[in-house]
Amino acid sequence: MDAYLIEWGSLLLRWLHLIVGIAWIGSSFYFVWLDNSLKPPTDPALKAKGVGGELWAVHGGGFYNPQKYLVAPAHLPDDLHWFKWESYSTWLSGFALISTLYYLQAGSYMVDPSVAAISPGTAVAIGLGTLAGGWVVYDVLCRLLINRSQLLFGIVYYAFVVAVAWALTHLLSGRAAFIHVGAMIATTMSGNVFFWIIPGQKRVVAAMQRGDTPDPMDGIRAKQRSYHNNYLTLPVLFCMISNHYAFTYTHAHAWAVLALIILAAVLIRHFFNLRHKGAVRWEFPATAIAILAGVAVWLAPAPRLASAGTAAPTLADIQPIINARCTACHAEKPTLMASAPAGVLLDTPQRIEAQAQRIHDQTVKLKAMPLGNVTGITDEERMKIAGWFAAR
Repeated sequence: MDAYLIEWGSLLLRWLHLIVGIAWIGSSFYFVWLDNSLKPPTDPALKAKGVGGELWAVHGGGFYNPQKYLVAPAHLPDDLHWFKWESYSTWLSGFALISTLYYLQAGSYMVDPSVAAISPGTAVAIGLGTLAGGWVVYDVLCRLLINRSQLLFGIVYYAFVVAVAWALTHLLSGRAAFIHVGAMIATTMSGNVFFWIIPGQKRVVAAMQRGDTPDPMDGIRAKQRSYHNNYLTLPVLFCMISNHYAFTYTHAHAWAVLALIILAAVLIRHFFNLRHKGAVRWEFPATAIAILAGVAVWLAPAPRLASAGTAAPTLADIQPIINARCTACHAEKPTLMASAPAGVLLDTPQRIEAQAQRIHDQTVKLKAMPLGNVTGITDEERMKIAGWFAAR
């Protein structure tokens, strides 16, 4: 029953996280596009009001004319919308989800004895420390480099993220390492909203209510953090979906795989940001595609050659392995799960034969299963499965 309730919690939290995440990312992408697409107003009346840029757009049968003030309007409107709960609800639902999937099941999802002999409690502490420590380091770098080169900031922060990825892949399971790199970046993004963007906007509103001139530095800081969030979005999204693609996080140099994919994601986002400003720089997506293609070639599995003179294992030979290592989850009545993941059942010879390709991919090519190697499958057993599959 506990496993069943955890599955339901995971389902509902993942669904909620996806919904609110779409809302946050959508508004983030829209406002960056809007900022990059604004044109100086030609109407003297708009200039006199302090409007620094405007845009005409058509959508859904209606015409829109967004306007952006250089600092703030002369008079504060009665109805002012704040974009904050999209971020807060995304982080809160994400933290609840990672707690349900990883922290409550750290022994299965976070600990990999072949990587590091740590306890589930230590793994959880590492995960939580990564979230908090990642924000602190990022915030310090922003404070030090806000008036200096943003390119320098980007290089230094990227090096920090890569270092974290390297450390986590030497402490946690590959799946947990990738998720926590993404969660660290996502925590930083939400921290920007909570600690800088919204407080800065509140100070601007408070100054206007007092009749004072708002400090333009609040807008400068908020815009800097907002642009950082824009560039971090694609890396976070990859980390969030990476748990479905074990060939990335199970590689011997998984940290380098993640580093290269993050770099490609940033280059793609940079292309679109420049394009919104009217500058089409194809070298950025071309470089990103080349990086991703290189990673794909690098990760491609090498063909396995059968040993001469050795009889190939039969289904009868590998069925005991499947029973010992796989059916705790993949059975009609599993003992480690509420239900068989992905509906894959391996508790009869016929079902094993029907899932041969998936068994080979997950246990031999990717070594993603058993999850966290909780049932202790050996390399020799994996090789026996490989021989059986090749001889079919």
